[in-house]
Amino acid sequence: MQAGQIVLLLLAALAAGWVDAVVGGGGLLQLPALILAGLSPVQALATNKSAAIFGTASAAVTYARRTKFDRAVAVPSGLLAVAFAGLGAASAALLDAAVLKPLVIVVLLGVAAFVTLRPAFGRLPHPHLRTRGRVVAAVAVAGMAIAFYDGILGPGTGTFLLIAFTSILGMDFVHASATAKVINTGTNLGALIVFGLQGHVLWALGLGMAACNIAGAQIGARMALKRGAGFVRVVLLCVVTALVLKLGYQELAPRL
Repeated sequence: MQAGQIVLLLLAALAAGWVDAVVGGGGLLQLPALILAGLSPVQALATNKSAAIFGTASAAVTYARRTKFDRAVAVPSGLLAVAFAGLGAASAALLDAAVLKPLVIVVLLGVAAFVTLRPAFGRLPHPHLRTRGRVVAAVAVAGMAIAFYDGILGPGTGTFLLIAFTSILGMDFVHASATAKVINTGTNLGALIVFGLQGHVLWALGLGMAACNIAGAQIGARMALKRGAGFVRVVLLCVVTALVLKLGYQELAPRL
């Protein structure tokens, strides 16, 4: 791999760490960069996890120091996420990603429309929504369904976690993002264990990108905490739009 390619990968990791810390979706930057550098899709997915786990974990620590996150949701969801993301990664070779992509695009379009048409969504917390039944539902959705998705495909996992906690439990965007980082660390760990055992991770490259991912994550987490829910909402809409365009292009390009 040439020096210029390595520099571009490090810059992509820095930017991805920032995006991940604010709303999730850093894989939108890291995965294409790794594939363009010559890695196979599975190597790119695996090496992306080896970098992303450090950035996500560092962002989780920063959020935990400066704001409260919902431990009753984050801890059980995070533990489940390790197992279900690992299961998803182990199943990645068995399921054609093309089956999931159209569904993901529809969900993302729905998210974009919902957030756009409801500008107050996620700006303020709604604690009355946090019932025992909703907590159980949030743990199942985050720790099982979204975690499995992250292992088997991945794009937009942090974004889906953010929306899940905001809509199900009535969190504001900042606290939802803080809680999401704990679960996202678990999903990265579960998938990374499986990919590592399968020998797909390029560890030297992944660790180099991890350092840049941490730097970006620290900047992103601090900006989200300082600027609040309105800032997170704008970044969320930008990331969702980019995800829809990326996945849509992947779907349509082979047919053109």
